[in-house]
Amino acid sequence: MKKSLLSLMVLTFSFGIFAQINPHSIGLRLGGGNAFGTEISYQRGLSDQNRLEVDLGIKTHKKYSGFNLAGIYQWIWPIEAGFNWYAGPGAQLGSWSWKSGYNGDDDGFYIGISGQIGIEYNFTEIPIQISLDTRPGIGLINSHDDFIFDIALGLRYTIGY
Repeated sequence: MKKSLLSLMVLTFSFGIFAQINPHSIGLRLGGGNAFGTEISYQRGLSDQNRLEVDLGIKTHKKYSGFNLAGIYQWIWPIEAGFNWYAGPGAQLGSWSWKSGYNGDDDGFYIGISGQIGIEYNFTEIPIQISLDTRPGIGLINSHDDFIFDIALGLRYTIGY
């Protein structure tokens, strides 16, 4: 009985705990895997518990060039002072173009779905946020890769923290 009462109290009070969500954050998301690598990242706080992240990656290589635009809806949960974890679903779209002399008939536009899960720290003394996350995705329409896996380190300037 005591355990049940204690569990109920913890659960009740945990719903009142919110993460510190910045109204706006802008910076870079430095990624790897078979995704686009470095992206310009923007986050917009929507409420005390969620936000929208939009990332634009542009890649130029000696064989091809392209862009990727990702939009992720995120829920944020506090861990401890300044630390949060987040997760959410999203979508990606983009295009790629092979340069002259490299498999030129395989240019295109693609659409896919993705998810994101990560951890972040918001500094209290300075308006900086640092994060580490993963964004796996599945190509749906005209995708060059059926499965995309990305791990990234984010560094953003927070506005209105």
